[in-house]
Amino acid sequence: MRQFRIGGDVYADEGPKFQEAVAAAYLRKERPLCLCRDPGCAMYVAQIGGLYVIKRMPLSGGEHDPTCESYESPYTLSGLGALMGSAIQLDAKNGTAALKLDFSLSKTGSRATPVPGDVGSAGVTADQKKLSLLGLLHYLWHEAELTVWTSRWARKRHWWNVRWHLLEAARQMTVKGGQLSDILFVPEPFRVDNKEAIEQRRSTALAAALPPKTGPRKLMVLVGEVKELAPARLGQKVVIKHLPGFPLLIDDTLHRRLLARFEREFSLWDADPSSHLIAVATFGLNPAGLAIVEEIALMIVSENWIPYETTYEKRLVDALARIREKSIKGLRYNLPPDQPIANALLQSRREPFALFIVPAGADEDFEASLQDMIAARAEMRTWIWRIADGDMPALP
Repeated sequence: MRQFRIGGDVYADEGPKFQEAVAAAYLRKERPLCLCRDPGCAMYVAQIGGLYVIKRMPLSGGEHDPTCESYESPYTLSGLGALMGSAIQLDAKNGTAALKLDFSLSKTGSRATPVPGDVGSAGVTADQKKLSLLGLLHYLWHEAELTVWTSRWARKRHWWNVRWHLLEAARQMTVKGGQLSDILFVPEPFRVDNKEAIEQRRSTALAAALPPKTGPRKLMVLVGEVKELAPARLGQKVVIKHLPGFPLLIDDTLHRRLLARFEREFSLWDADPSSHLIAVATFGLNPAGLAIVEEIALMIVSENWIPYETTYEKRLVDALARIREKSIKGLRYNLPPDQPIANALLQSRREPFALFIVPAGADEDFEASLQDMIAARAEMRTWIWRIADGDMPALP
């Protein structure tokens, strides 16, 4: 049972007056303190329907005790470490993260449509001082705590709560001084019996993407699950689940490069019907009200919405999904595939384990970086699966 200090008093998260105290803190804009450590770790209160939820501040998970539900692996074990202080700048006073992006949120004239970079050139082109489009999706997924899993949540994570957590996380992020949530569009679950109301809310949400009479066009960011890619009369279209009758249009050039750049994600999606393919895209509306994609990236996630990059990571994610201990999936952000990351963190009682997968053919530089990473976090135990050595070892 967790304990929080709210308004000078201490409350247990399962106590009879907890919701009342949290609701009052929400109205006062007070930050409760998680008492897993002394003097406490600052949190914030979010509202979902009639329920109030205490959530951790951006990137504060490492400050919590390893046994606390809000604990997470140090960001130096993932691609997030290289972005801290540059692409992601924390404001401790108001608890927000200011993001610097390497893609545009406006479009002037007929500038050529941006396309994702080649995988092989990621180490050359990736700018660690700015977030790529895929890096933004990774950061949203991380801060929405959608990288976290325990078997107790089996069959309890659906698109409606994925959407809510993404939007709530975006409210703690700023881009060029404004809230990311103001330009982030995540489609709500579609129901035929509520079609008109949903479409009206969608039109209101997308008003910022309408073309102005003069000046550059503002773009919005969409995060949604891909249903299919299909030919359009003039080009191609991406069909997003929960957006019937509202395709995202892309030209043939972007379509070809999308298929080449994310060939691995498409093949993993095709191989596992239970997985989901997540798209993040910048888009604007043309005068006819149609959504035109400017840049797009893809991420594959398991049936529990946990990201993975390879069949080996999928095996690890599936194995972690079956145990009661909490696991946290590591993400790559802007890092190229030849750089090691902790593929996951396993919170096993009081001993957190960093889980690493070493790909077949890893060179000396990869091994040296891996050993440096392990040495820098001596307080954590490690589990390593070397693909070249055979089958996955038993989990700790």
